[in-house]
Amino acid sequence: MTQFAGILIVVALVFGGLLVSGSDAILAALPLELGLIGGAALGTLFIGNSPQVALSALGGFATAMRGPKWKSADYLSLFSTLHDLLSAARRRGLVAIEADIENPESSSLFARNPRLLKDTPARELICDTMKLLALDLGHAGRAEVSVSDNIDTIIGERHRSVSALHTVADALPALGIVAAVLGIIRTMTFIDQSPAVLGEMIAIALLGTFLGVFLAYAVVGPIANRYGQIIDEDARYLDIIRNILMAHAQGASPRAAIELARASLPARQRPSLDAIDEALTVTTLANTRAAA
Repeated sequence: MTQFAGILIVVALVFGGLLVSGSDAILAALPLELGLIGGAALGTLFIGNSPQVALSALGGFATAMRGPKWKSADYLSLFSTLHDLLSAARRRGLVAIEADIENPESSSLFARNPRLLKDTPARELICDTMKLLALDLGHAGRAEVSVSDNIDTIIGERHRSVSALHTVADALPALGIVAAVLGIIRTMTFIDQSPAVLGEMIAIALLGTFLGVFLAYAVVGPIANRYGQIIDEDARYLDIIRNILMAHAQGASPRAAIELARASLPARQRPSLDAIDEALTVTTLANTRAAA
């Protein structure tokens, strides 16, 4: 929401100034120039990237407006899910959670956390790590290296979209110059016209340079920067999963593993101890009733 308000302020100020100082002809040419430069920028995005990266980059605009995916309530739900999973494995062995990690879509445990269940990278990170620990329980260090590499790969893929948006932002001023040159070429075909006519045509041509610089430094560049920040913030969710599972592999109790991970969260995302205790009590009671 903050980013949306910022864009409104920038657009209102800059285009308000253009509205006040520009002629009717310049304002009439504005949609065409925007379409020309915007279309060329979109084309460069697809030229320089795979379709998946290009589409993800376009989705970065919505992500930047929406903000980080994972909130404090999501971390609380994650703690509850992992506590249940690890408690079952600690009491009855990894065989007790085999069905959950082999087929999480049919797991009642994962069903209680639908946002986690729908997030494929996070869900698979939990299941794959637990399978790895079951195969190589005596070497938690090797498992941690594997999990860290997995997270780095996921985040690296996401950052390709950020790089794609930065590349578009870098290209926009040049695309604006291209639009301006096209306008100058058109102007030269009317060289026999009056200075007033030529002046207006030159002003329209320079509108392309203005739009290219404006879009690069006031819209696409800041959006790409915010998109990258959100990817890094959301990556913390995967880091929390890794920290809890690795603490479990090293012998920590589920509750201790959760507290160690909770302490690494920023204050705005960190659930309180009371909230965690209450959530774990609720899930424990639900599990007891289900078992009965």
